[in-house]
Amino acid sequence: MTDIDKWLIFSTLTPEVVSNVKLACVFGSSGNEAIIVTKDDEVFALGSNCSGCLGLGDSHGSLEPKKVLSLCKKGIKDFAYGSGPHVLAITENGELYSWGHNGYCQLGNGSTNQGLNPGLISANLIGRKVIEVACGSHHSIALTSDGEVYAWGQNNCGQVGSGSTTNQLTPRKVTAGIGCRRCIAVACGQTSSMAVLDNGEVYGWGYNGNGQLGLGNNVNQSNPCRVTHLQGVIIQKIACGYAHTLALSDEGVLYAWGANSYGQLGTGNKANQVTPVRIAAEIGRVVDISASHYNHISAAMTQTSKVYMWGQCRGQSVTLPEESPFHNLHDVFACFASPAVTSRPMELDVCMVNRVGDSLRQAFDDHSTSDLKISIEGRVVHVHKAILKIRCEHFRSMFQAHWGEDEKETIEITQFSYPVYQAFLRYLYTDEVELPPEDAIGLLDLANSYCELQLKRHCERIIKHGITIDNVAMLYAAAIKYEAKELEDFCFRFALNHLTAVAQTEAFNKLDELTIKNFIFKAAQQGAFKY
Repeated sequence: MTDIDKWLIFSTLTPEVVSNVKLACVFGSSGNEAIIVTKDDEVFALGSNCSGCLGLGDSHGSLEPKKVLSLCKKGIKDFAYGSGPHVLAITENGELYSWGHNGYCQLGNGSTNQGLNPGLISANLIGRKVIEVACGSHHSIALTSDGEVYAWGQNNCGQVGSGSTTNQLTPRKVTAGIGCRRCIAVACGQTSSMAVLDNGEVYGWGYNGNGQLGLGNNVNQSNPCRVTHLQGVIIQKIACGYAHTLALSDEGVLYAWGANSYGQLGTGNKANQVTPVRIAAEIGRVVDISASHYNHISAAMTQTSKVYMWGQCRGQSVTLPEESPFHNLHDVFACFASPAVTSRPMELDVCMVNRVGDSLRQAFDDHSTSDLKISIEGRVVHVHKAILKIRCEHFRSMFQAHWGEDEKETIEITQFSYPVYQAFLRYLYTDEVELPPEDAIGLLDLANSYCELQLKRHCERIIKHGITIDNVAMLYAAAIKYEAKELEDFCFRFALNHLTAVAQTEAFNKLDELTIKNFIFKAAQQGAFKY
């Protein structure tokens, strides 16, 4: 399952919007631009809009999703994005649109004019169905359903594969080296290009200063050259980082080559490799790989659905594949890539919002599924014994067989008020506390009685946020009573800062004699009366 919770740029989207997203991608120099496609085929963009890369017709950024009118109802099924930035989008019918930065002809429309709106790329692609696209920093590659490869844009290192280093204004078929053979996958590094043929052979062209073409040297190539060191290996998937390459065979074997200054090859050191090296044999069969030309991180998923990552992980160099707690490759890039961009668009699960936490939240006080009633001050809350036992040691003890409560359908609570105990039960289902500071005192008492340390911290936070001159004395006394030392110190400092006003409040005058004496003594130690 893939969701978008871990991507900060989507944090302002409402649950209703998120539940309707079927495809999403994040790009930009700081992971600060994004495009989403909804289940009803609408396209929206949000973010900083550098170089007009959101396709909104202007260069104004937006934290709220804005509709990309020229792409709506077009059946957009995939995206690719260069770090320039420029963006490509494919429709279900195989049409190709481009927009954004175009200083190097990377939009393929025959000009170098910036594209503020998505435009259809027609030159040399009429009658051809595009099924896959890839972008380097300023060049683009498209793969057609016939297995043909087209390239355009910046070509200073030969990354367009035209045999020259002249920028290419429109899509040009890549034929040198490949000939008429069928291609099944393409990928782009920052200034390099890779392709996989249907027989499993791999070809590379463009910049090769770090050995990212895997040819055994560091010479740039303006025409596709075969990676001969993979002779006898059938490659199925290819992925490019900024200056390194990953390749996955049909037997689940993983190979890497190119730049390795951050350990992104996973070889256990930081030495570049100019030819493919088998890596990660110890993690078992690999079924998927991922990398992005934006950064220097690598990720892989094994046959057992374990996700591994290595390379530049949030500034740290990880030189060997390290198992992560994630369940999909996208989470690696959301949490550890710099910048945090999607290595490829995320296809979202239609059930993404129906998670365990949501189900528990909905089950609270649900009479149709509960097996226990808790009565407080004549009001009933419907709960589930299993959840209470899992979440709270107090209830684990209560529902032991030799206790009478285990057989009861209703349990009476007399020592706490309804607002306090209902908030406690809700907390067990949601990990959230919503109470005013005055009631939070009662919940603090409960947390202290039930030895719920985490709940105690929740209550202390609520009380701190609700402290005033009028109630600080009462809260200070409560903190002492329930042994909440941090809260006690916080209340004392607040009262000390407003001592004249606090000393005149009703709550201060109600403090017992010992508490007042101790308060005055502590205040004197802090120099409150030296003048």
